[in-house]
Amino acid sequence: QVQLVESGGGLVQAGGSLALSCAASGRSFSSTVMGWFRQAPVKEREFVAAISWSGGNTYYVDSVKGRFTISRDNAKNTVYLQMGSLKLEDTDVYYCAAKYGSSRPPEAEYAYWGQGTQVTVSA
Repeated sequence: QVQLVESGGGLVQAGGSLALSCAASGRSFSSTVMGWFRQAPVKEREFVAAISWSGGNTYYVDSVKGRFTISRDNAKNTVYLQMGSLKLEDTDVYYCAAKYGSSRPPEAEYAYWGQGTQVTVSA
């Protein structure tokens, strides 16, 4: 069992930056593949980014490449999503997720989910 708690969401101006954190507890964090997803009301959940257990491999959806950076600190049992050059369309609830196994495919097969944190980008 893995418990995930996101933090860092809030209101930010378009073009600005925001950093999200996800703290994990329970089973070994260092052996997990970690991902970030986002979802708006009445829309499907969208894969955003993922990182392998060692941090050696990262993956991003095309719409955030060059703007978002996923990272992890296994000593702190925490994964981060640094978001820059934010756009109005980045407004969503962002979810942290974890799985054991391969980082490929990076967008699928996650078994554990956080409660979500709201990110709102204003004009």
